[in-house]
Amino acid sequence: MMGALEGPNRRRFLLGSVAAGAATVLTSDSVAAAESAQATALDDRKHWLQQVQLVSEPVLKALNERSLRRTMPVEAAVGQEASRAIGTHLEALGRLLAGLAPWLELEPENEDPVETSLRNRYRDWARAGIASAVDPASPDHMRFGDSSQTLVDSSFLALALLRAPKQLLHALDAKTQTLLVEALLKERTILPGFNNWLLFAAINEAALKLMGQSWDRMRVDYALREHASWYLGDGTYGDGPHFHWDFYNSFVIQPYLLQLMDTLGAEIPTWAAEREAIHQRARRYAAVQERLINPDGSYPVLGRSTTYRCGAFHLLADVSRRRMLPDDVTPAQVRCALTAVMQRTLGAQGTFSADGWLQIGLAGHQPSLGEAYISTGSLYLCSAAWLPLGLPPTDPFWSAPPARWTSQKIWSGEDAHADHARDD
Repeated sequence: MMGALEGPNRRRFLLGSVAAGAATVLTSDSVAAAESAQATALDDRKHWLQQVQLVSEPVLKALNERSLRRTMPVEAAVGQEASRAIGTHLEALGRLLAGLAPWLELEPENEDPVETSLRNRYRDWARAGIASAVDPASPDHMRFGDSSQTLVDSSFLALALLRAPKQLLHALDAKTQTLLVEALLKERTILPGFNNWLLFAAINEAALKLMGQSWDRMRVDYALREHASWYLGDGTYGDGPHFHWDFYNSFVIQPYLLQLMDTLGAEIPTWAAEREAIHQRARRYAAVQERLINPDGSYPVLGRSTTYRCGAFHLLADVSRRRMLPDDVTPAQVRCALTAVMQRTLGAQGTFSADGWLQIGLAGHQPSLGEAYISTGSLYLCSAAWLPLGLPPTDPFWSAPPARWTSQKIWSGEDAHADHARDD
């Protein structure tokens, strides 16, 4: 069905699917109601792919046609439109691909041909978008190094390359790879803040290493050492020397640390020695995140960048796709919880403009929730919640029957294990 619907008809169908799902979750207060809302476990995967289409299609199609700058609106705080326009298109590209990458890399057997067709189209469009972004002659040429924000979003693009090296990097032609290296090198002129931004510089170096280029071990070592010193306990890092009530452990810090261990952890013994602690802290923080999801799919609105919507659960999604969940958190309950979160954050009226672009907000269009650094491209970090699509449909994350997540169990009166802090 996904392949048969095009243009406005497709968008109306997808919006209706999301809205219907949201209404079901909001009124479900029993296992029977939840199971009737999700006839089979694999219906969730189809629903997620509908979300992928709804969010991604305008961006990827425009990138493929080299028309992103011309067609994507730049919504931003009043007075910030011009400064945000420097990096917002790179934000849309890098953030969207960072979440899509594991699914784009996937090569499952005996797959639904509709999903295969969608993936193949998006692979082609993603590669075309990267080529356009680094081509100085392209109308969508992106301004690497022209503002501090481009360090952030070049790193999300680098993260996508690391998560899908076969499909998003090695499949690029030699000229595009050379231009991509030059683009990442431009970001070295940006001085990162003394906080999670150290990881943006580090992940760019990891991508340069993957591309066979000279890379700066100092930038990586500095990021890893400082974050080790900022660890506060119970699975949580400070964003710099101080603790912040926000979701940056999930938006950036812990997923980036996990990827650095994947790509560079074996390079230096002191880095390798950090791997187990980084993994265990991520598992604990994932357990905390799962408990933060309320029975209706809402969650606490705390701190900066709430308009990244379901991207707040980047770490929970990443731990799930890595099959690293704690023993008392099942893949099925995370699948159902994340489905509910997506319905709450992407299903509200006003989430999308009339032309299908994301608009600033958390549960609809709420412009005042956007900080000065937020613009249209920023919002595509919501894609981080889709990382488990990188698991094949046969994986228990997708194949297991629907299950209630922790807050649903407890608030319905079901017995459950007590939570315990991690002492380290």
